[in-house]
Amino acid sequence: MDAIIVGILSTPFTYSSWTDVYDERTGVWHTEQVTHWFWGFLIGFLYYWLFHAYWNGQTPGKKIFHMRVVRENGARIGVGQAAVRAIVFVVLTATCCLGFIDLIWILFDRRKQALHDKAASTLVVDA
Repeated sequence: MDAIIVGILSTPFTYSSWTDVYDERTGVWHTEQVTHWFWGFLIGFLYYWLFHAYWNGQTPGKKIFHMRVVRENGARIGVGQAAVRAIVFVVLTATCCLGFIDLIWILFDRRKQALHDKAASTLVVDA
């Protein structure tokens, strides 16, 4: 659910455009397609970080499915922990196979933590 929301929010900023680039080897200008992926990563990071930090450890998707993120001791997640969790999640998701490994990790972990949860010392629990 959250991935759909982030996709909708970031779509206007992640368009592809064309720009002229000078090739020093050949001495010729040519047109290259440029994708503005940075804004998609930034929007994803801000979405996960701010919602987890300031909305009781929940994103809209987690709220719909009655889940929330907490510290490993069950306390409310802190702003710093939410930032670490969000940046690791966004980087792993953006890196080809690591995003898939991050999610599959849950199946084999005894505490059902994804890699981004392990990095931030957090758990996803029922709300």
